[in-house]
Amino acid sequence: MADHAHSSDPAVQAQLDRLAALSPGRDILGLERIAELCARLGNPQDRLPRTFHVAGTNGKGSTCAYLRAILEANGRKAHSYTSPHLVRFNERIRLAGELIDDALLAALLEEVLDQAEGLQASFFEVTTAAAFLAFARVPADDCIVEVGLGGRLDATNIIPAPAVCGIASLGIDHEAFLLAPEAGTPEEPAVRIAWEKAGIIKRGAAVATLAYPPALTAAIAARAADAGAALFSEGRDWSVEPEGDGFRWASTRGKVAPMLHTTMAGAHQMRNAGLAIAMLHLAPEPRPSDNDIVRGVAGAFWPGRMQQLGEGPLTALVPKTGKLWLDGGHNPDAGVAVARALDGRSPLHIVCGLLRNKDALGFLRPFANRIASFQAVPIPGHEHHDPKDLCHWVQSELGISDAQPCDDVTAALHFIADHRAPADVLICGSLYLAGVVLELNGEPPV
Repeated sequence: MADHAHSSDPAVQAQLDRLAALSPGRDILGLERIAELCARLGNPQDRLPRTFHVAGTNGKGSTCAYLRAILEANGRKAHSYTSPHLVRFNERIRLAGELIDDALLAALLEEVLDQAEGLQASFFEVTTAAAFLAFARVPADDCIVEVGLGGRLDATNIIPAPAVCGIASLGIDHEAFLLAPEAGTPEEPAVRIAWEKAGIIKRGAAVATLAYPPALTAAIAARAADAGAALFSEGRDWSVEPEGDGFRWASTRGKVAPMLHTTMAGAHQMRNAGLAIAMLHLAPEPRPSDNDIVRGVAGAFWPGRMQQLGEGPLTALVPKTGKLWLDGGHNPDAGVAVARALDGRSPLHIVCGLLRNKDALGFLRPFANRIASFQAVPIPGHEHHDPKDLCHWVQSELGISDAQPCDDVTAALHFIADHRAPADVLICGSLYLAGVVLELNGEPPV
């Protein structure tokens, strides 16, 4: 599913239109084009500050958010490159903690596109090169880079060995790209994906990971061994222990003495925070203090992940007795995380849209017993499952009789308010849909 973007700034939009015309319009894995493009730009990826590189199927964006928040609590300036954006393209590139401004973004895209002629570089390759060019020019203490797709052949993997690699939650997603037959690669899907994600491990980098099933751990350990790197793994080397409404972090390298609290909902966010702390424990000096970690974890925020929406046009449609939640998860493992976050809650009204290449039932099945009613919606501007099909599947396969297609999110919320008993509402199924919701409710990421 190809990326695209729009901007209210004419200069930025002119470059985005140019990018759309020049790029092949689809995701392409491989380092040949990004390597050539960066070479034409003077190899900015070789001039980054201390770098943290994060891969994973789910949770890598949240891990990056925790990393940035902790580093900033330590008084450091951090660049970050994440994807996709939810409302504005600028969200992908933070320079020393601030979203890139339109004037600089337009100039960078123009410079990169001038050098991209004839390369057939993808949207993500061009924007990655633009981010690295910005990071090489604007002073900062640290750089946080989120993998876009996979790891081994992702455009971000053009960087030299980072200070620390992190591998977040692993699951099945983007199968068409990551499971294509290739000589010498694992055949079992989950193992192959773990192997691909671990392709970011380079000689000289430290590596922190979550805990995985044995076969996946073995695949990652083999990658690390080939690079001469040791794994710092959840369960064996570090752990997160929930306690009351917080959690504690401990490891073979020491512990964070105070109790930790995160405002991001779900037990999976404690583990994402734990991975960020593990990465920082592996990093070369300076390292944040316990107090920095406590403040950073408490202050971290990543939009569209079990986010309770604030006052706005959409929340005004929900009865005062209910809350409006938003989550951009879209694969089976994300469904499991959503189910755990909903554990103990009364059933919710669900508003869901899913891209056509996503496993709809795999995502919805884990929390089917939490669905009071189901409203299916399209995802504007993207190929998506027909809402009528989604409703048919949840009725026939999940036994949810109360399911109906709606024209859009606003129509779905009106329907719930007019025809269903008051309860919390969860809008879910796609980060692209999450972006639409945040824009409609007047809560763009900042």
